[in-house]
Amino acid sequence: MFKAKSIMEHLKQMNPYIAFGFILFFAGMVIGGTNPVFHAFLNNQLVGLSGISDVAKNSDNPTLTLSVIIFLNNAIKSVFVMYLGAFFGIVPLLFIVVNGMVIGYLLQNIAAQEGAAFMASVVLKGILPHGIIEIPAIIIACAYGMKFGTLGFRGLGSLLFSRSKLPAIGKDYESFVARTVPMIVLLPLAMLVASIIESTLSVWLLSL
Repeated sequence: MFKAKSIMEHLKQMNPYIAFGFILFFAGMVIGGTNPVFHAFLNNQLVGLSGISDVAKNSDNPTLTLSVIIFLNNAIKSVFVMYLGAFFGIVPLLFIVVNGMVIGYLLQNIAAQEGAAFMASVVLKGILPHGIIEIPAIIIACAYGMKFGTLGFRGLGSLLFSRSKLPAIGKDYESFVARTVPMIVLLPLAMLVASIIESTLSVWLLSL
């Protein structure tokens, strides 16, 4: 179950869901950066994020506190969003789109206030170093959640129209649940690395 080859093979099988996750994420970025209808909601999300930063700044060890808060927040969410996908994939779909919208809205605000050059600097220094790990991890978590959703729809369809297929779908569900077990370990590990980078390297680069 935890063999690297087995995990990589299953991730390849998940490629359609992962690719769809990336599409949803970037679509969310475009929507967040261009559609004013959602700006009030997104502004509240940013206020919540700034609150996390304030808590860390007021602690005895701001860097460690920020790392722990970011790690726990992202790790818990990544695991929950994966399994909450069992409810027809609604939660992971919303989660990935909203995350994209927040980033798109943030970058749009920075570009409007400071200019495109400064916004590009924020992307390179403040988002890319940890985002190259964190964003794919979030998308993979959501991809597994969406796969859970498709299995849920298949099960519901069989229950309503073809109950003879339920045992086969049950086996598929059981097999897929087993495949998520390594993700419970790997995704939080990825989030741990990303949180350390975000609270140290990204902060240092932005201060230059």
